[in-house]
Amino acid sequence: MTFPDVLEKRPLGSTGLRVTHVGLGGAWLGRTPGGGFNDDIAIAAVHHALQQGINLIDTSPLYGESERRIGLALKAWFARGGRREDFVLTTKTGTRTRPKDYSGAGTRRSVEESLRLLNVDHIDVVLIHDPDELGPALAPGGALDELEKMKSEGLLRAIGLGVRQHDLHRRCIDTGRFQLSLTYRDFNLVHQTALEGVVAPAASRGMAVFNATVVIGGLLGGQDPLKVARRADSPGESKGVYTHSDFEIDRAHELWQFACQHGINLLALNLQYCLREKRVTSSLLGVASAAELDDDLAALRAPISEKVWEQLRSRFRL
Repeated sequence: MTFPDVLEKRPLGSTGLRVTHVGLGGAWLGRTPGGGFNDDIAIAAVHHALQQGINLIDTSPLYGESERRIGLALKAWFARGGRREDFVLTTKTGTRTRPKDYSGAGTRRSVEESLRLLNVDHIDVVLIHDPDELGPALAPGGALDELEKMKSEGLLRAIGLGVRQHDLHRRCIDTGRFQLSLTYRDFNLVHQTALEGVVAPAASRGMAVFNATVVIGGLLGGQDPLKVARRADSPGESKGVYTHSDFEIDRAHELWQFACQHGINLLALNLQYCLREKRVTSSLLGVASAAELDDDLAALRAPISEKVWEQLRSRFRL
């Protein structure tokens, strides 16, 4: 797959929407090297993604000020003549408060706050985010019922689930009431468990699938994974955001060595591997700045021969 393909659009399941093969992930928008955040950097990143032709933006109340920063970017985008139909916008509910809230009333409050922060009159997809179990969300009058009511009111167009546990995805897929599954950290060059656990059952129901955390906290971002892992444990880094198992670090390092031997950036190998799976609707690029987005797009432009893919599959049993 070469660079122009990533800007082609795939159907977002049965929604009638179409999204680019890569989307803008909002978790780190505006993050600065010193560990803080800058609104102007975030706004520039959103505008750059839209200008490059990426039409999918994903965020969540869980991501700190991400919704507000994206809202500032969209307000400026509209002022410049940009249109709401230029992009597909997804956010989440359930994780705005502590404890998490999957009640109907809490869901409505959260979505209404998202609409206000994002400066839009509707959200394309709202996902139930990171429930520990599904009882409250699927209970009568709970989050799912309320989201369907808000969908009938035109405040959102589709409903999804964003969580890591595959059994929760399959339960929601089986209801027939969800249009999107967002899985994370489990479809990349290190892990492929999402293929059987989420992608296949979702695809069998005509549902869309988003793939997030594709570089596993930087392990597959192109630098030596041993150095990335050490840096993640160094003073000043945010603890608990990304933890890496010994298996992940060792596997990533082997992949990095393979990439180096073939003169390829590991980031390119990983991103292009993810996009070769056609049942995954879009992979989300969690970038902090326009420059980081350009790095990802350059990685997606990089030529990789079919011979390399064959050797990769054989050596790592992909």
